[in-house]
Amino acid sequence: MAEPSKSIDSSGMDEFGYAQTLDRSIGKFASFAAGVSYISILTGVFQLFYFGFSMAGPAYAWSWPLVFAGQLMVALCFAELAGRYPVAGSVYNWAKRLASGTSAWLAGWLLMLSSIVALGSVALALQLTLPQLWSGFQFVGDGTGPYDFAMNGVVLASIMITISTLINAFGVKLMTRINSIGVFVELSAAVLLILALGWHVVRGPEVLFDTAGFGEGHDLGFFGVFLIGAMASGYVMYGFDTASSLGEETKDPKRTAPKAILRAITASFVLGGLILLFGILAAPDLADPKVGSADGGLQYIVLSVLGGPFGKAFLACIVVAVMVCTLAVHAAAIRMMFAMARDNNLPFSRQLSKVDPVRRTPTVAAIVIGILAVMPLLINVTQPAIFTIMSSISIVLIYLSYLLVTVPMLRNRLLKKWPLPADGSEPGFSLGKWGLPVNILAVLWGGAMTLNLVWPRQEIYNSVPPFEWYLQWGGVIFVAAVTVGGALLYRLKIRHQTGVLAEHAAAVAAHPSSGGAPQAAPAEPDVVDAKVS
Repeated sequence: MAEPSKSIDSSGMDEFGYAQTLDRSIGKFASFAAGVSYISILTGVFQLFYFGFSMAGPAYAWSWPLVFAGQLMVALCFAELAGRYPVAGSVYNWAKRLASGTSAWLAGWLLMLSSIVALGSVALALQLTLPQLWSGFQFVGDGTGPYDFAMNGVVLASIMITISTLINAFGVKLMTRINSIGVFVELSAAVLLILALGWHVVRGPEVLFDTAGFGEGHDLGFFGVFLIGAMASGYVMYGFDTASSLGEETKDPKRTAPKAILRAITASFVLGGLILLFGILAAPDLADPKVGSADGGLQYIVLSVLGGPFGKAFLACIVVAVMVCTLAVHAAAIRMMFAMARDNNLPFSRQLSKVDPVRRTPTVAAIVIGILAVMPLLINVTQPAIFTIMSSISIVLIYLSYLLVTVPMLRNRLLKKWPLPADGSEPGFSLGKWGLPVNILAVLWGGAMTLNLVWPRQEIYNSVPPFEWYLQWGGVIFVAAVTVGGALLYRLKIRHQTGVLAEHAAAVAAHPSSGGAPQAAPAEPDVVDAKVS
């Protein structure tokens, strides 16, 4: 007789041939908080406001509803998938159900790399806030040297990643408890900040149509700089799939995860949009160069408008938001590494997929992710434009990984192969007749935004001297290298060893060619259900 933890359950894990090895303790609010903290409106809006404003001025704010509309289409597709398959490394496992093994591995590979890069770039946001909160946080120089800003950012980010590693390694209960408290603080601060900025509005919304001086000299005029500035909004609204990636640790995941995904992106849009709007309308002087500079931005506006203690209090809340965002990004990266490793799809898979018997969390993966996240920071320590470069690359990889889910999902719809055969339980969310148009829009949006983000523009990839072609094309080169290199790595080496490791295999495993029909899994081998795709 199978052990209770390895019997068929309503979470959808048996369909993948997995046993329940993680701690299923996350509730509804914690699931919602995971998605919100990854998106993290205070982190994202405050981190790159200066960039969007410096590119397109106050009219850059229109990119916020544009990005939300596109990402909502993707989120709806993901909610439908989460209603059927709320498992760790969700994007990877969804692609595995919808397409080939190569596509699935590539989706997981790209999202894992992007999460590692994003972890570093999110932690770097501390440099935009902590020194403005207290000058003592500027450990390197006085902030005026050519590399003081970037080097101090790396120091602060490395400390934050170390703290995140310790918390995530200790267990999901501690991580979600801290994360939920942090999200409550972030949401409360966002509401209070909206009210405070709204009270201090000094101009009307007509300023949002002001494009004077922006786009002059650009080949595409204002539209060209608007596309660049839109990156500031595109950076914020992703990562909502985290709620599903924590699905194996969530109670009633097929109903909880889809709701958490949609609530997270909607709440982030509303609150973040209002902060952006009232921040622009309340700024004392939009012509002040500090509004569009990395050491000023929205933080500078808040301090100028609210002043002294109140401004500092809101900056402290932003620090809390950055901290919980770092925790959430780290947690998502861990689940992706764990999900791929238990399928024997990574080097040292047995070690990376090891679950601590007491804390029931992938401790080794947490430590490895932390170390890998610090490495690109150290490599780029003398690059003053480190924020926008790392943000751009991580976003491109995320959008590509999302396309590796939405494209095969659309193909399955057109071939009348969706919804896929399930385990007999009712899905927690369905788009019904709206599924096809939503899926089409999700693919079109994802493709357009990926092209926009990877476009080798000097303003993003080589904004400061020395101006070299290989720096400007660095994003394209890096993305192409990790994509082509990853595909070759899988095809030539990894696919021949793919299969659920025995310690993670369910007593009843689903063979990929059986349409989800349960089959008895071998009891002794180290790898179960090996396959070549």
